[in-house]
Amino acid sequence: MNAAKRREIFARFAAANPHPTTELEYTTPFELLVAVVLSAQATDKSVNLATRILFPHANTPAALLALGQVGLEKYIQRIGLYKSKAKHLIETCRILLEQHNGEVPTTRAALEGLPGVGRKTANVLLNTAFGEAVMAVDTHIFRVANRIPLAPGKTVLEVEHKLMKNIPREYLQDAHHWLILHGRYICKARKPDCPHCLIADLCEYPQKTAG
Repeated sequence: MNAAKRREIFARFAAANPHPTTELEYTTPFELLVAVVLSAQATDKSVNLATRILFPHANTPAALLALGQVGLEKYIQRIGLYKSKAKHLIETCRILLEQHNGEVPTTRAALEGLPGVGRKTANVLLNTAFGEAVMAVDTHIFRVANRIPLAPGKTVLEVEHKLMKNIPREYLQDAHHWLILHGRYICKARKPDCPHCLIADLCEYPQKTAG
């Protein structure tokens, strides 16, 4: 795919959705951190249902730590892997309080030093909470990048690096959200909804679906 096509793809995304954001509900960087950790192998909808109940009771590292692992599990038990996620979050709260004055750190290295926080989660925080032009590659973005193909690659890291290189700089800040939403609602895994795709004429996927 050439540069002109890539630019037009993001120009259309921007025109259709000028201010994209995550579908996870949050009001602070810490709430977003909790939500993103909970969202691993879970839907944003299920996470939001849990955090709507959790956050009014505990939405700071100190308050979450005070719940304890068992107390936190009661709020998130409908989410997959909730026991390990609760353990990671409690330990994360302890580290935030002991090493970061209760604040979510703003560097990748410090974020990846938190339990349950890998490169993708760190990138989500850096992009969505702190406004950095980075790319968090999840399953949706990995699929779209390879299918279109916007930035084909065999690994998540390879796709991330290619997207950072291939996406025009002025669109990079919001590209993460546009690509996730496109993969979630249009360019779906089992059957892409090509008839309702606003970039179908630019996409080079050979097996486009009919109406």
